[in-house]
Amino acid sequence: MKILVSGGCGYIGSHTVVDLLKENYEVVIVDNLINSKREVLDNIKKITNKEVTFYKVDLCDKEKLKEVFEKESIDAVIHFAGLKAVGESVEKPLMYYENNLISTINLLDLMREFNVKKIVFSSSATVYGNPDSLPIYEDFPLSTTNPYGTTKLMIENILKDLYKSDNSFDITILRYFNPIGAHKSGLLGEDPNGIPNNLMPYIVRVATGKFPILNIFGDDYKTVDGTGVRDYIHVCDLSYGHVLALKNKKTGLKIYNLGTGKGTSVLELVKKFESVNGVKVNYQIAPRRDGDIDACYASNEKAVKELGFKPKYTIEDMCRDSYNFVKMNTN
Repeated sequence: MKILVSGGCGYIGSHTVVDLLKENYEVVIVDNLINSKREVLDNIKKITNKEVTFYKVDLCDKEKLKEVFEKESIDAVIHFAGLKAVGESVEKPLMYYENNLISTINLLDLMREFNVKKIVFSSSATVYGNPDSLPIYEDFPLSTTNPYGTTKLMIENILKDLYKSDNSFDITILRYFNPIGAHKSGLLGEDPNGIPNNLMPYIVRVATGKFPILNIFGDDYKTVDGTGVRDYIHVCDLSYGHVLALKNKKTGLKIYNLGTGKGTSVLELVKKFESVNGVKVNYQIAPRRDGDIDACYASNEKAVKELGFKPKYTIEDMCRDSYNFVKMNTN
Protein backbone atom coordinates (compact mmCIF):
# COMPACT_ATOMS: atom_id res chain seq x y z
CA MET A 1 0.00 0.00 0.00
CA LYS A 2 1.14 3.51 -0.79
CA ILE A 3 0.26 6.05 1.89
CA LEU A 4 0.23 9.82 1.35
CA VAL A 5 1.23 11.51 4.61
CA SER A 6 0.43 15.22 4.70
CA GLY A 7 2.66 17.04 7.17
CA GLY A 8 4.95 14.01 7.21
CA CYS A 9 8.05 16.03 8.15
CA GLY A 10 6.35 17.33 11.29
CA TYR A 11 6.65 16.01 14.82
CA ILE A 12 3.95 13.31 14.85
CA GLY A 13 4.03 12.82 11.09
CA SER A 14 7.72 11.92 10.96
CA HIS A 15 7.41 9.33 13.74
CA THR A 16 4.40 7.83 11.95
CA VAL A 17 6.35 7.65 8.68
CA VAL A 18 9.04 5.63 10.50
CA ASP A 19 6.40 3.19 11.77
CA LEU A 20 4.82 2.91 8.32
CA LEU A 21 8.17 2.14 6.69
CA LYS A 22 8.94 -0.49 9.33
CA GLU A 23 5.60 -2.11 8.44
CA ASN A 24 6.64 -2.10 4.74
CA TYR A 25 4.20 0.55 3.54
CA GLU A 26 5.33 2.85 0.73
CA VAL A 27 5.22 6.49 1.85
CA VAL A 28 4.72 9.75 -0.03
CA ILE A 29 5.21 12.85 2.13
CA VAL A 30 3.61 16.18 1.25
CA ASP A 31 4.78 19.05 3.48
CA ASN A 32 5.22 22.81 3.02
CA LEU A 33 8.02 22.88 5.66
CA ILE A 34 6.52 25.94 7.38
CA ASN A 35 6.90 24.32 10.80
CA SER A 36 9.22 21.44 9.95
CA LYS A 37 12.64 20.81 8.43
CA ARG A 38 13.87 19.01 5.33
CA GLU A 39 16.64 17.30 7.36
CA VAL A 40 13.92 15.13 8.89
CA LEU A 41 13.89 13.16 5.63
CA ASP A 42 17.58 12.23 6.11
CA ASN A 43 16.92 11.18 9.69
CA ILE A 44 13.96 9.01 8.67
CA LYS A 45 16.29 7.26 6.22
CA LYS A 46 18.99 6.82 8.92
CA ILE A 47 16.46 5.14 11.22
CA THR A 48 14.71 2.93 8.66
CA ASN A 49 17.29 2.56 5.87
CA LYS A 50 14.42 3.24 3.47
CA GLU A 51 13.56 6.02 1.04
CA VAL A 52 10.42 8.11 1.04
CA THR A 53 9.07 10.20 -1.81
CA PHE A 54 8.84 13.87 -0.84
CA TYR A 55 6.96 16.80 -2.35
CA LYS A 56 7.33 20.33 -1.00
CA VAL A 57 3.73 21.33 -1.55
CA ASP A 58 1.24 23.42 0.39
CA LEU A 59 -2.16 21.68 0.53
CA CYS A 60 -3.82 25.07 0.00
CA ASP A 61 -2.33 24.98 -3.52
CA LYS A 62 -4.77 22.55 -5.08
CA GLU A 63 -3.12 22.41 -8.51
CA LYS A 64 0.27 21.44 -7.04
CA LEU A 65 -1.40 18.87 -4.81
CA LYS A 66 -3.24 17.45 -7.83
CA GLU A 67 0.11 16.85 -9.54
CA VAL A 68 1.09 14.59 -6.64
CA PHE A 69 -2.10 12.53 -7.06
CA GLU A 70 -1.44 12.32 -10.81
CA LYS A 71 2.14 11.07 -10.33
CA GLU A 72 1.55 8.68 -7.43
CA SER A 73 -0.94 5.82 -7.10
CA ILE A 74 -2.16 6.63 -3.61
CA ASP A 75 -4.07 3.96 -1.64
CA ALA A 76 -4.73 5.85 1.59
CA VAL A 77 -4.05 9.19 3.28
CA ILE A 78 -2.94 10.15 6.79
CA HIS A 79 -3.70 13.84 7.23
CA PHE A 80 -1.51 15.68 9.75
CA ALA A 81 -0.90 18.97 7.95
CA GLY A 82 -2.26 22.04 9.70
CA LEU A 83 -1.47 24.90 12.04
CA LYS A 84 -1.75 23.70 15.63
CA ALA A 85 -0.98 26.27 18.35
CA VAL A 86 -3.91 27.14 20.65
CA GLY A 87 -2.56 30.54 21.71
CA GLU A 88 -1.65 31.60 18.18
CA SER A 89 -5.09 30.55 16.93
CA VAL A 90 -6.73 32.92 19.42
CA GLU A 91 -4.53 35.77 18.12
CA LYS A 92 -4.83 34.86 14.41
CA PRO A 93 -8.15 33.05 13.92
CA LEU A 94 -8.58 33.83 10.22
CA MET A 95 -5.17 32.35 9.42
CA TYR A 96 -6.18 29.12 11.17
CA TYR A 97 -9.59 28.86 9.49
CA GLU A 98 -8.14 29.60 6.07
CA ASN A 99 -5.18 27.24 6.30
CA ASN A 100 -6.68 24.26 8.11
CA LEU A 101 -10.04 24.18 6.32
CA ILE A 102 -9.01 24.99 2.74
CA SER A 103 -6.10 22.53 2.84
CA THR A 104 -8.38 19.74 4.05
CA ILE A 105 -11.15 20.45 1.55
CA ASN A 106 -8.60 20.44 -1.28
CA LEU A 107 -7.21 17.10 -0.07
CA LEU A 108 -10.63 15.47 0.27
CA ASP A 109 -11.78 16.75 -3.11
CA LEU A 110 -8.72 15.24 -4.80
CA MET A 111 -9.15 11.98 -2.90
CA ARG A 112 -12.68 11.78 -4.28
CA GLU A 113 -11.50 12.66 -7.81
CA PHE A 114 -8.77 9.99 -7.75
CA ASN A 115 -10.92 7.40 -5.95
CA VAL A 116 -8.77 7.30 -2.80
CA LYS A 117 -11.35 6.39 -0.17
CA LYS A 118 -9.32 5.68 3.00
CA ILE A 119 -8.21 8.48 5.35
CA VAL A 120 -6.91 8.73 8.91
CA PHE A 121 -7.40 12.25 10.28
CA SER A 122 -5.31 13.88 12.97
CA SER A 123 -7.88 15.46 15.30
CA SER A 124 -7.50 16.63 18.88
CA ALA A 125 -8.90 16.36 22.38
CA THR A 126 -9.63 20.10 22.10
CA VAL A 127 -12.91 19.14 20.38
CA TYR A 128 -14.26 18.16 23.83
CA GLY A 129 -14.05 21.76 25.06
CA ASN A 130 -14.27 21.95 28.85
CA PRO A 131 -15.64 18.48 29.73
CA ASP A 132 -18.21 18.04 32.52
CA SER A 133 -16.49 14.91 33.81
CA LEU A 134 -13.33 12.84 33.41
CA PRO A 135 -12.10 10.65 31.82
CA ILE A 136 -13.31 11.75 28.39
CA TYR A 137 -15.15 9.22 26.20
CA GLU A 138 -15.65 9.47 22.44
CA ASP A 139 -19.42 10.02 22.80
CA PHE A 140 -19.03 13.12 25.02
CA PRO A 141 -20.63 16.38 23.82
CA LEU A 142 -18.34 18.35 21.51
CA SER A 143 -17.50 22.03 21.81
CA THR A 144 -14.39 24.17 21.53
CA THR A 145 -12.70 26.97 23.45
CA ASN A 146 -10.31 28.23 20.75
CA PRO A 147 -10.11 28.58 16.93
CA TYR A 148 -7.55 25.76 16.58
CA GLY A 149 -9.97 23.35 18.25
CA THR A 150 -12.84 24.73 16.19
CA THR A 151 -11.00 23.93 12.94
CA LYS A 152 -10.51 20.35 14.13
CA LEU A 153 -14.19 20.04 15.00
CA MET A 154 -15.26 21.58 11.68
CA ILE A 155 -13.06 19.10 9.80
CA GLU A 156 -14.58 16.23 11.79
CA ASN A 157 -18.02 17.48 10.69
CA ILE A 158 -16.85 17.76 7.08
CA LEU A 159 -15.66 14.14 7.25
CA LYS A 160 -18.95 13.00 8.77
CA ASP A 161 -20.90 14.77 6.02
CA LEU A 162 -18.62 13.32 3.37
CA TYR A 163 -19.26 9.83 4.73
CA LYS A 164 -23.03 10.41 4.72
CA SER A 165 -22.83 11.44 1.07
CA ASP A 166 -20.59 8.51 0.09
CA ASN A 167 -20.27 5.61 2.52
CA SER A 168 -17.63 3.93 0.39
CA PHE A 169 -15.21 6.21 2.25
CA ASP A 170 -13.31 4.58 5.12
CA ILE A 171 -12.62 7.35 7.64
CA THR A 172 -10.82 7.16 10.98
CA ILE A 173 -10.73 10.21 13.25
CA LEU A 174 -8.02 10.05 15.92
CA ARG A 175 -8.44 12.48 18.80
CA TYR A 176 -4.97 13.02 20.25
CA PHE A 177 -4.32 14.05 23.78
CA ASN A 178 -0.87 15.63 24.47
CA PRO A 179 2.06 14.06 22.58
CA ILE A 180 5.54 14.54 24.02
CA GLY A 181 8.79 12.56 23.91
CA ALA A 182 11.00 11.68 20.96
CA HIS A 183 12.42 8.74 19.01
CA LYS A 184 14.88 6.67 21.06
CA SER A 185 17.58 7.31 18.44
CA GLY A 186 17.50 11.03 19.19
CA LEU A 187 17.13 11.68 15.44
CA LEU A 188 13.46 12.69 15.54
CA GLY A 189 11.64 14.86 18.05
CA GLU A 190 9.65 18.03 18.54
CA ASP A 191 11.70 20.84 17.03
CA PRO A 192 9.41 23.78 16.23
CA ASN A 193 10.69 26.79 14.32
CA GLY A 194 10.96 29.91 16.51
CA ILE A 195 9.47 30.07 20.00
CA PRO A 196 7.70 26.79 20.91
CA ASN A 197 3.96 26.86 21.49
CA ASN A 198 3.90 23.52 23.32
CA LEU A 199 5.05 22.82 26.86
CA MET A 200 7.74 20.14 26.54
CA PRO A 201 9.93 21.90 23.92
CA TYR A 202 9.85 24.97 26.16
CA ILE A 203 10.81 22.96 29.27
CA VAL A 204 13.75 21.47 27.37
CA ARG A 205 14.96 24.85 26.12
CA VAL A 206 14.91 26.23 29.67
CA ALA A 207 16.75 23.14 30.94
CA THR A 208 19.47 23.57 28.30
CA GLY A 209 19.82 27.31 28.95
CA LYS A 210 18.44 28.43 25.61
CA PHE A 211 15.57 30.24 27.36
CA PRO A 212 15.89 31.79 30.84
CA ILE A 213 12.58 30.79 32.39
CA LEU A 214 9.42 28.75 31.81
CA ASN A 215 6.06 30.50 32.14
CA ILE A 216 3.44 28.28 33.76
CA PHE A 217 0.13 29.78 32.73
CA GLY A 218 -2.11 29.78 35.81
CA ASP A 219 -1.88 28.13 39.21
CA ASP A 220 -5.50 28.52 40.29
CA TYR A 221 -7.11 25.73 38.28
CA LYS A 222 -9.22 23.13 40.12
CA THR A 223 -6.44 20.53 40.02
CA VAL A 224 -4.03 18.75 42.35
CA ASP A 225 -1.61 21.71 42.49
CA GLY A 226 -3.50 24.48 40.67
CA THR A 227 -1.73 23.95 37.33
CA GLY A 228 -3.42 22.50 34.26
CA VAL A 229 -3.71 18.72 34.01
CA ARG A 230 -3.27 16.95 30.67
CA ASP A 231 -2.98 13.41 29.33
CA TYR A 232 0.60 13.21 28.02
CA ILE A 233 1.30 10.39 25.57
CA HIS A 234 4.63 9.36 24.09
CA VAL A 235 4.82 10.32 20.42
CA CYS A 236 5.93 6.76 19.54
CA ASP A 237 2.80 5.31 21.15
CA LEU A 238 0.71 7.87 19.31
CA SER A 239 2.39 7.31 15.95
CA TYR A 240 1.86 3.54 16.11
CA GLY A 241 -1.83 4.23 16.68
CA HIS A 242 -1.97 5.40 13.04
CA VAL A 243 -0.58 2.09 11.80
CA LEU A 244 -3.22 0.29 13.86
CA ALA A 245 -5.90 2.57 12.36
CA LEU A 246 -4.75 1.69 8.84
CA LYS A 247 -4.80 -2.04 9.66
CA ASN A 248 -8.20 -1.90 11.34
CA LYS A 249 -10.60 -4.35 9.68
CA LYS A 250 -13.62 -2.33 10.80
CA THR A 251 -14.72 0.00 8.00
CA GLY A 252 -16.91 3.09 7.86
CA LEU A 253 -16.56 6.16 10.07
CA LYS A 254 -14.66 5.47 13.31
CA ILE A 255 -13.52 7.79 16.11
CA TYR A 256 -10.89 6.95 18.74
CA ASN A 257 -9.20 8.74 21.61
CA LEU A 258 -5.43 8.23 21.66
CA GLY A 259 -4.19 8.91 25.18
CA THR A 260 -2.93 7.05 28.24
CA GLY A 261 -5.98 7.61 30.43
CA LYS A 262 -3.87 9.34 33.10
CA GLY A 263 -3.61 13.05 33.91
CA THR A 264 -0.38 14.85 34.85
CA SER A 265 -0.21 18.49 35.96
CA VAL A 266 2.24 20.99 34.46
CA LEU A 267 4.13 21.22 37.76
CA GLU A 268 4.24 17.43 38.10
CA LEU A 269 5.70 17.20 34.58
CA VAL A 270 8.33 19.85 35.35
CA LYS A 271 9.37 18.09 38.59
CA LYS A 272 9.48 14.70 36.83
CA PHE A 273 11.63 16.19 34.06
CA GLU A 274 14.05 17.59 36.64
CA SER A 275 14.36 14.32 38.56
CA VAL A 276 14.73 12.04 35.52
CA ASN A 277 17.33 14.22 33.80
CA GLY A 278 19.13 15.67 36.83
CA VAL A 279 18.62 19.27 35.70
CA LYS A 280 16.94 22.42 37.00
CA VAL A 281 14.02 24.06 35.19
CA ASN A 282 13.49 27.66 36.27
CA TYR A 283 9.83 28.61 36.14
CA GLN A 284 7.44 31.36 37.14
CA ILE A 285 3.66 31.51 37.36
CA ALA A 286 2.09 33.66 34.64
CA PRO A 287 -1.57 34.64 34.00
CA ARG A 288 -3.89 32.04 32.49
CA ARG A 289 -4.09 31.89 28.70
CA ASP A 290 -7.36 32.33 26.84
CA GLY A 291 -8.80 29.00 25.76
CA ASP A 292 -7.05 26.80 28.34
CA ILE A 293 -9.10 24.46 30.56
CA ASP A 294 -8.52 22.90 34.01
CA ALA A 295 -8.05 19.24 33.14
CA CYS A 296 -8.28 16.87 30.21
CA TYR A 297 -7.51 13.15 30.05
CA ALA A 298 -8.81 10.31 27.96
CA SER A 299 -10.63 7.10 28.24
CA ASN A 300 -8.74 5.01 25.69
CA GLU A 301 -10.88 1.88 26.21
CA LYS A 302 -12.36 1.96 22.71
CA ALA A 303 -8.93 2.21 21.00
CA VAL A 304 -7.58 -0.56 23.24
CA LYS A 305 -10.53 -2.82 22.40
CA GLU A 306 -10.96 -2.13 18.67
CA LEU A 307 -7.43 -1.21 17.55
CA GLY A 308 -5.30 -3.13 20.04
CA PHE A 309 -3.81 0.20 21.13
CA LYS A 310 -1.57 -0.24 24.19
CA PRO A 311 0.59 2.72 25.27
CA LYS A 312 3.84 1.34 26.66
CA TYR A 313 5.90 4.43 27.50
CA THR A 314 5.86 6.22 30.87
CA ILE A 315 6.08 9.91 31.79
CA GLU A 316 9.71 9.19 32.75
CA ASP A 317 10.38 7.85 29.23
CA MET A 318 8.76 10.94 27.70
CA CYS A 319 10.91 13.31 29.78
CA ARG A 320 14.12 11.34 29.14
CA ASP A 321 13.58 11.02 25.38
CA SER A 322 12.62 14.71 24.96
CA TYR A 323 15.82 15.83 26.70
CA ASN A 324 17.95 13.30 24.83
CA PHE A 325 16.66 14.59 21.48
CA VAL A 326 17.58 18.20 22.22
CA LYS A 327 21.00 17.28 23.70
CA MET A 328 21.78 15.37 20.50
CA ASN A 329 20.57 18.24 18.31
CA THR A 330 21.93 21.31 20.08
CA ASN A 331 22.15 23.25 16.81
